[in-house]
Amino acid sequence: MHVGVLALQGDVIEHRRVLDALGAHPLEVRTAADLERVDGLIIPGGESTTIGKLMVKYGLDLAVPERARAGMPVYGTCAGMILLARTVRGGEPPLLRLMDITVVRNAYGRQVDSFEADLDVPALGPPPMRAVFIRAPVLEAAGPGVEVLASLDGRPVLVREGHLLASSFHPELVPDDRVHRLFLEMIRASARRGEGLPGSRRE
Repeated sequence: MHVGVLALQGDVIEHRRVLDALGAHPLEVRTAADLERVDGLIIPGGESTTIGKLMVKYGLDLAVPERARAGMPVYGTCAGMILLARTVRGGEPPLLRLMDITVVRNAYGRQVDSFEADLDVPALGPPPMRAVFIRAPVLEAAGPGVEVLASLDGRPVLVREGHLLASSFHPELVPDDRVHRLFLEMIRASARRGEGLPGSRRE
């Protein structure tokens, strides 16, 4: 399995370390050609405006939705959630528009307002998951096809819609690797269904 990490800006190294530890063969994705080599893609946290502009520059604003609609799993963390959202409030307009969610940029506060919290994630089992929120977006609304996997104070913070996954928090910054394991299982399930573009690399 080859898992791409969008490597334009943000927590690239941190996601690569988790994937390496899980034996998932991470590859850095910077161009549409790089994207053709992977079975799934993580869009990391960082500056969503910067990442979005670079995605446009390198044609990934078109290539990622094309692969996703063909069945490639995509996971967006923090800024990645913003880029996946169909509707975004505050700042730049939505880019990829893949998930039926509405998010508000930086709604949990500025950098100095960053915090950690324990989340119950029934789909992943006990114990609670430690989650790190850094200038995190708030998920304001979700469509009927969106499954809420975890919430904080009544607000969804981890959601799944088919082969798409998004979180307001940064799972790559804690020792708990269960969210990444979930995403890898989503990639395996997609491969078993034969989804994605022909010629993509499999286990």
